Amino acid sequence: MPKIFLGWDKRPFRNYVNALAALGAEIERTDLADCDALLLPGGADIHPGRYGQDFLGSVDVDEARDQCEWALFRLFLEKHRPILGVCRGAQLINAALGGTLHQHIEGHSRLADGTDSMHAVHTDDPLLRSLYGERFTVNSAHHQAVDRLGNGLRAVAWADDGTIEAIRHETLPIFGVQWHPERLHSDDCSGDALLKAFLNALC
Repeated sequence: MPKIFLGWDKRPFRNYVNALAALGAEIERTDLADCDALLLPGGADIHPGRYGQDFLGSVDVDEARDQCEWALFRLFLEKHRPILGVCRGAQLINAALGGTLHQHIEGHSRLADGTDSMHAVHTDDPLLRSLYGERFTVNSAHHQAVDRLGNGLRAVAWADDGTIEAIRHETLPIFGVQWHPERLHSDDCSGDALLKAFLNALC
């Protein structure tokens, strides 16, 4: 059973815990020992100072969380253990590897009623194509996105407006998606498939 460390223990992150547990993973929130991989979940904006910018649209930053998850990322990176970033998590991966973010974009936020918006993405990534095909529909609940790519990263999926929707490291087991697989169940895309592929790679 893969043991996944779920970053930042100040929130319950029930959607992530439930989705991973349903697929047979063991979730750890406090003890890093013997964890097979790290999942960096979604949430508040990263302080723009972390990627060398002033406030140009970032809101609701949480510097304590930034510090915690930055350190977690570095630890798992040094150990060459797999890392999956979701939404904010993907943005943190990019920033921690020297990239930058678009601090505000339009058309990707949640709807007025609080539900996720939906849009198509296209990909050239072998893993994503094997799971979903070249083009598929994802959920969207963000107002920031990857801008300049971090060291060793490449973009592997894009929205129709050019927004980067997925990144992966060229040599290390690091992957990030802008959508939320823990709560994605569209007609042509189940988030469980991506999470299951992540866990299967650890077995």
